[in-house]
Amino acid sequence: MAVDIKKLFNDELPAAIAKNPDKAKEVGHVFQMNITGDNGGEWTIDTSATGPSCKAGKVDNAECAITISDADFEKLSENPQANGMQLFFAGKLKVQGNQMLAMKLQKLFDLAK
Repeated sequence: MAVDIKKLFNDELPAAIAKNPDKAKEVGHVFQMNITGDNGGEWTIDTSATGPSCKAGKVDNAECAITISDADFEKLSENPQANGMQLFFAGKLKVQGNQMLAMKLQKLFDLAK
């Protein structure tokens, strides 16, 4: 099932974070999502004590920045565990900053389901 990336980051994830702020704050970090391609964009996901929020745009203080194409994000959303590692080792999922934090993002995406 194809994921509407812009709807996910502009509507679904912000709504899930607003509905579950305490669960979002458990993640406790600032992320930058950079999704390339026609269906992509740039979003800041702030799960720190001053957050939580997910909004369009770029931030300089991200502890973990993820860059992936829109097509590869589709694959990632289908099976995050298996496809995440495959995409990472193939160089299609780029992580800057603290790479271990990237795995914590799944908790947030689970809130939006």
